[in-house]
Amino acid sequence: MTSMADSATPPARRHPARRRLRALPTWSLLAAGTLAGALAGGAYGVLTPPAYSATAYIIAVPGAASDPQAALGFAQAYGRVATQLAVLGDAQVWAGVPVSTLRESVRSATSPDAPMVAVTATSARADLATDMANAVSRSLIRHANDTKKATHVELLQFSRAAKPAKPSSASPKLTGLVGASAGGLLGGLALLVRPRRTADDDPRPAAVPGPATAADAHGQL
Repeated sequence: MTSMADSATPPARRHPARRRLRALPTWSLLAAGTLAGALAGGAYGVLTPPAYSATAYIIAVPGAASDPQAALGFAQAYGRVATQLAVLGDAQVWAGVPVSTLRESVRSATSPDAPMVAVTATSARADLATDMANAVSRSLIRHANDTKKATHVELLQFSRAAKPAKPSSASPKLTGLVGASAGGLLGGLALLVRPRRTADDDPRPAAVPGPATAADAHGQL
């Protein structure tokens, strides 16, 4: 059974943490979220190793018995097989890395308007990213040109991958800004769900009539 002392305790005293939360200024949660997000984002940018990306471009050239539209179609097909085992198996020898590394680090892309294939490699080392992109593009050209008599389309090196001068990954300043934006958004959402101040949270004590003085008591008699 609940005692009379417990039932007489004001709700604000039974929940001091809740009362302090309601008493915080409206801007405090927003500022705290923004600061925490900026610190977390900046730390992520500093602790994450930089990544470098290098891209080699290959162009499909139609033969005398073919047409540009056929070259465009074959470029799309070669772009899909650029990261397959048959191509990566030869590329690993020239790049000096295992096939698993090439599979994780190399991506290919094609254009719907031009018969061109882009081979992009990403690595923590700028020179290794360049070597992998060039090795995969070289292997793809070799495999495609083995069947050029049947396809009437030849792959040529349009441009070799150049060693990147700057990392392609986000800088700590950018990750800090992104973290601050996300933290500010979460702080704004916290403001919406924060408990509202009620009459029970009023810290002012209730007015209690004081004891009557002796003169007042005598006059009432």
